[in-house]
Amino acid sequence: MREKIRAAVLASILAALALAGCHGSKGLDPFEMPASFDSASEYEITFWAKNDTNKTQTAIYEQAIAGFEDAYPNVKVNLRLYTDYGKIYNDVITNISTNTTPNVCITYPDHIATYLTGANLVVPLEEIWSDPGYGLGGSQVRFDAPTVEEIIPEFLEECRFGGHTYALPYMRSTEACYINRTYVEALGYTLPETLTWDFIWEVSEAATAKDGEGNFLVNGQKVLIPFIYKSTDNMMIQMLRQKNAGYSTEEGDILLFNDTARELLYEIAEHGRSGAFSTFKISSYPANFLNAGQCIFAVDSTAGATWMGTNAPLCDISPDEIVEFETAVMTVPQFDPGSPQMISQGPSVCIFNKADPQEVLASWLFVQYLLTNDVQIAYSETEGYVPVTSKARSSAEYQNYLSRSGEDDAAYYDVKIQAAQLLLDNTDHTFVTPVFNGSASLRSAAGQLVENTVKSVRRNETVDEAYVEQLYADVISLYRLDQPGASSAASRKEDLGPLPATAAALLASLAAAWVLIVVYFVVQMAQKRKRIAE
Repeated sequence: MREKIRAAVLASILAALALAGCHGSKGLDPFEMPASFDSASEYEITFWAKNDTNKTQTAIYEQAIAGFEDAYPNVKVNLRLYTDYGKIYNDVITNISTNTTPNVCITYPDHIATYLTGANLVVPLEEIWSDPGYGLGGSQVRFDAPTVEEIIPEFLEECRFGGHTYALPYMRSTEACYINRTYVEALGYTLPETLTWDFIWEVSEAATAKDGEGNFLVNGQKVLIPFIYKSTDNMMIQMLRQKNAGYSTEEGDILLFNDTARELLYEIAEHGRSGAFSTFKISSYPANFLNAGQCIFAVDSTAGATWMGTNAPLCDISPDEIVEFETAVMTVPQFDPGSPQMISQGPSVCIFNKADPQEVLASWLFVQYLLTNDVQIAYSETEGYVPVTSKARSSAEYQNYLSRSGEDDAAYYDVKIQAAQLLLDNTDHTFVTPVFNGSASLRSAAGQLVENTVKSVRRNETVDEAYVEQLYADVISLYRLDQPGASSAASRKEDLGPLPATAAALLASLAAAWVLIVVYFVVQMAQKRKRIAE
């Protein structure tokens, strides 16, 4: 018995120490650019990308991989598709501790900021892109890649934080308000040149009028949610920006929980209580309600344009539910029409460091291929994205695509091209939020304020000063954020996603080891007492 216990204790301690050694690794050495690419050796890299149900986008990824492998036959690219950026983020976090991160990953700067907690984990790109041979558009690159000057400066700047550029933009979108113009005019209103919050709230409230049988007057149906917002984190962030109110600083100080946000929540509560406003998380996809004539203002990404409108190529509702109406595409509502502010969003691409610099260089070459005209134009044509390079934007092929708006409801769907044109026309009016370790959690917290408020008024709760104070405290606790206005970024508790499997195993092994140690000594003491008694 004694020997079995000793063996079990030793095994548990060794397992725990092995895991601790793995988890406590100091990380990789900084990446150093090789003098040349080794074309004689075989390399295999992994590419994690996001795609929902758009088979055309999947085909574009596959075509990009095939084209790159033709140029570099010694490099094999393995594609792994995800349905959600959050799932990519969680898997990267989980794989960090086992050094099994992908080589190339489509992601967001907020997520990369968390990845940077691993030493030399993500490769800074300034040295690579400036290399004369293998940098952007370099002399040794085997395809027509863009130069750094040909990447839209605003989009490239979004990928710079912590003193370095850690990603390249892949596609860009913004938010748009998709409007049932037919219903707006039936209510006696005319769309303004620039959509304002006052206008959208007024029309939405007017649309809640019903007849004696409980049918909404504007659509004759039992169901109508005049205004639905898909991404409430973007909603709150843009409202604060338009009000010149705080959200966060570049240093990571949290300013979200302020008096302006409180006043905005009061207004949101008022319209949530009347039924004039709801959210995607509460009610479902805005496009489904819009296309069924059960919504007037639907705010969603320009990348979702092919789901919007009577003739949308993509639609989740049955054809007999679709209502005929004229669709207008406008910028998100503004507080000051003379100074529009709209968020810039869309995926970027980062490269993870590896022990072999040649493997990293192969990854970098693949990232450049994703920025070629063939990939950029093809992918942007699938949704309301816009290319991230001036090289692609100014090409005859892309200009021809834009000029054919409305030619058909598939390749040239007018709502989709209007959504893309909206961002092309307003790139100078876009902004991004500061990026730091924990900024992803702060973004989620901004949306949670709106979601909780709307849910509360639907339960007939009172939204007043005491309610908002408690809401602030609850959201701070939920996302493990510091108190509003805190100046010490080091004291912040960040939401890093699920605990990695190896870390969980480490803790479990340590706990088991201590349990067995205690059991061992209890048995030893019992046997000692027995011998003394004898």
